[in-house]
Amino acid sequence: MRKYLLYSFLFFTLSVGANDIVPDDNSTWTGRMQHKLDSLTSLPLFETTQIGLYVRDLTAQRDLYRLNHRQRMRPASNQKVVTAISALYHLSADCPINTTMLISGEVRDSVLWGDLCVVGGMDPLLAQGEVYKMANALHEAGIDSIAGILRLDQSMKSQDILGWGWCWDDETTPLRPLMVDKKDRFAQELLSDFETLGVKGLDESRVMEAQCPTDARVLCTISHTVGQVLPRMMKKSDNFYAESLFYQLAALSGKRPAGRKDARGYIDALISKVGLTPANYQIADGSGVSLYNYLSPELLVRLLELAWNNNSIRQALYPSLPIAGVDGTLENRMRKTAAQGNVHAKTGTVTGVSSLSGYATSPEGHILVFSIINQGISKASDGRDWQDKVCEALCSK
Repeated sequence: MRKYLLYSFLFFTLSVGANDIVPDDNSTWTGRMQHKLDSLTSLPLFETTQIGLYVRDLTAQRDLYRLNHRQRMRPASNQKVVTAISALYHLSADCPINTTMLISGEVRDSVLWGDLCVVGGMDPLLAQGEVYKMANALHEAGIDSIAGILRLDQSMKSQDILGWGWCWDDETTPLRPLMVDKKDRFAQELLSDFETLGVKGLDESRVMEAQCPTDARVLCTISHTVGQVLPRMMKKSDNFYAESLFYQLAALSGKRPAGRKDARGYIDALISKVGLTPANYQIADGSGVSLYNYLSPELLVRLLELAWNNNSIRQALYPSLPIAGVDGTLENRMRKTAAQGNVHAKTGTVTGVSSLSGYATSPEGHILVFSIINQGISKASDGRDWQDKVCEALCSK
């Protein structure tokens, strides 16, 4: 849970008005649904809090409900929707995230007369057992001793371990390109594995952070894909997984180190593609932890619509979203309602903000895309309970 500064809520003042779409007749499902949403947006909750709501029917290609849909609001972890769709659009689900071991110099009499290098790719899935595989690859190559040093190449991104706008007391994983099981102890794990395998010559005094020489030769690569990162990132709302994909986008620029502004360039390109103006939004990080993110329900719906209409993106994104009453961060929500199993959406919660954006299936079988952002709430449950009622309205007859 984030500890927001009180001044941050003064940036944008939202006023709740009426749905700006002429409602259908109450004899139709859409008319009844719109009436339900009108009732929900008239609750006392919105005398003191703000709401942004946008519902669009992808099957009929029409907007069903809009309320403050262009207001800029803090998305919380709905920022991950932007990161995921941008990564799938620019990189694809099959794009590898690599951690590579290389050697420089020459090997004589089982001794590496040169340096061992490991280039980090900020792979959130890199596990202890895979570090052992890297150590064993060196052993199997006939190298039993290293005369040089161990270079940890973390030049993929800047040395900042926190994102822009993160607070010192946020419970976050350091944003480092070489992590093992989300812990900053790659060198310790590798040295321990070398000791187990009998590879000599290295200790902590001969480990340094330095770029890999250009003439180094690849010995071993551990890879995972963007598509493999998505399930935990979306269903469990893992911040480090989201920041990994954010910096994969940044690395596309070819810069070393690559930074937030490089990632934003690719996200801005996608915002332009869906017909919106990038300057109207603030992209501070990939996870939604930052104080400085500002999106709108309209932007989230536009991106989700693009994702739905792109088969390769939809096939990777849709299964990764939490399912109401079934799994992920929606496992215990909307159970025993019409929304159970029919809502696939990303949750978001920070202090003062609750959000939910994704897809729902209407009683007529239409695919609906929606985005809800509650801001200025004193309890996260106020937002979640209200969002659940909206989803039930979307899925009920």
